[in-house]
Amino acid sequence: AAALGQPAAPQQQHRARRKTMTAAAPTRSTHPASPAPRALLRALFDAAVARAQPSADTLAAFLLPPPPGRTVVVGAGKASAAMAAALDAVWPAQAPLSGLVVTRYDHVPHNARQPSSRIAILEAAHPVPDAASLHAGERIAQQVQGLGSGDLVIALLSGGGSALMAQPAPGLTLADKQA
Repeated sequence: AAALGQPAAPQQQHRARRKTMTAAAPTRSTHPASPAPRALLRALFDAAVARAQPSADTLAAFLLPPPPGRTVVVGAGKASAAMAAALDAVWPAQAPLSGLVVTRYDHVPHNARQPSSRIAILEAAHPVPDAASLHAGERIAQQVQGLGSGDLVIALLSGGGSALMAQPAPGLTLADKQA
């Protein structure tokens, strides 16, 4: 019947579609220039991580100009020291900048340990807060005291901040947060 211009039976249509799909299915390239899927995925991942790293290049486009007053940086998280180093590198040298961030023990990048940094770095425990976490929470709260309308606060927050900058609510203790 299909030869006389009549539609093919549903079963024949299904076979024809399946045959067409099979013939058009992509095949794996054996071309030597094609990277292995695992290597390609790893290269893409590495490129994404590198682009997400705090740096002067990525940060400069997002910064506000310095205010007429002070600029205070506060932060907490495993990436806060790297973010602070990048910010310090791009902030105008003549503009006031001070602050404090807290990161995980042994998580401070080498470029953030420079004595010329205008942003202090504390270290505390992660994922369970310790006494240094309490101290960091108190010090960071002190950083933003007495600021006015002409001042700017820049908060640098990343994963782990809640453990690294602990300030238990009234009636709670550090032991409660550690439990």
